[in-house]
Amino acid sequence: MQTGRSSTGNHVTSSLGPTDGARYDERFASRAAGIVSSAMRDLMALSERPDIISLAGGFPDTESFPRAIWDEVWASVTADHIASSLQYGPTEGLSELRERICEVMAHEGASARPDDIIVTTGGQQAIDLSIRTFVDPGDTVLAEGPTYPGAVPSFTTYEADVHHIPLDEDGLRVDLVEERLAHLAAAGIRPKLLYTIPNFHNPAGVTMSLERRHRLIDIAHRHELLIVEDNPYGQIRFEGEPLPTLWELDGGEGWVVYLSTFSKILAPGMRVGWVAAPQPVLRKMNLGKQAADLCSSTLAQRFVIEYMRRHDWREHVARLNDVYRGRRDAMLRALEEELPAEATWLTPAGGLFVWATLPDFVDTRDLLAQAIKNQVAFVPGRGAFVPPRGEGDPDRGAHSLRLNFSGVPEPVISEGVARLGRTVASWVELHRALGGA
Repeated sequence: MQTGRSSTGNHVTSSLGPTDGARYDERFASRAAGIVSSAMRDLMALSERPDIISLAGGFPDTESFPRAIWDEVWASVTADHIASSLQYGPTEGLSELRERICEVMAHEGASARPDDIIVTTGGQQAIDLSIRTFVDPGDTVLAEGPTYPGAVPSFTTYEADVHHIPLDEDGLRVDLVEERLAHLAAAGIRPKLLYTIPNFHNPAGVTMSLERRHRLIDIAHRHELLIVEDNPYGQIRFEGEPLPTLWELDGGEGWVVYLSTFSKILAPGMRVGWVAAPQPVLRKMNLGKQAADLCSSTLAQRFVIEYMRRHDWREHVARLNDVYRGRRDAMLRALEEELPAEATWLTPAGGLFVWATLPDFVDTRDLLAQAIKNQVAFVPGRGAFVPPRGEGDPDRGAHSLRLNFSGVPEPVISEGVARLGRTVASWVELHRALGGA
């Protein structure tokens, strides 16, 4: 161990600590070996580099939050609630906030009561609690392929055996869900749950059709399949009419657990999300949350309450959607101009992302290293799949990438995609120089 000498002449232990990891290997929990980092979190540090245009994160546009409103809300918290805001709160969240959450859900036609709600530290904790509460090591879980990159670490942490179900332009291939259930049943396996993002999918950008929503709920009822509906983007809509949530279509039968967050409709720095679920599920989640953090930030919860008392959150979301619509269109124009003809993508009707697929000789994980040299970043497609156990396709998502359009202004989007286009073009030229078609 390294030591140094203090001013008194005594030896002191270096603050760096031991550098050899071998001493901990036999002490790590077995599940730690399989934990996979979130691809987008690995790239988060790049967002602080001024020379890099990051199209990797799922950043909302916090620059649009009015400073005057911010000052007003914090002033009200300080004047009227400072003592309680600095204190511990109930694990399930402040009661008024849970009432306000029911109002947000009702805006999408989802009926809930405050007792159906537990407040979480962002949507990420809502996902983690859902997987932790239901999944034992080796349990089978169904999820879209691709899936939310931030869910991948939760699946791997709790050692789920994830079966990815493909998507198309109408969302989850529900017909393949039924096929997979039959295949698993023949092997004596019942999945613990299905995790889905039905609205403006992250990363694919697609939305599950109404017909498929009804069919999925029918499957859930017939096969007693628990659905975890992750809906952080439902309010971020640019065109079209809202579709009913799976929570609402379930009709109170208890086969849907609903997750959402204020990160996309207010600010991610607040770290306030929620779960709506049947009472037996909430009781177990409450215990899991107690072990994790006792309660979510009372200060952040109070800010959200005071904001919603004084302002119409829907007006703020409408302003955001106007901004995001323009940024989406800017990205789509740039992709059309800069990427090769073989590249494909869909036009998202909302949300924050475009999922693009490049020619099959381009591995986007390798492409990323070159892109960063060209000062642009994205999330490689492999990060949206759980690494396969045993037999499976290790190249799932290898030729795709996720691009975020909400976090930077339109001119920066255009320049970022231009840098990406130049990176892809050099890759294509190298491929052809090596004899590729």
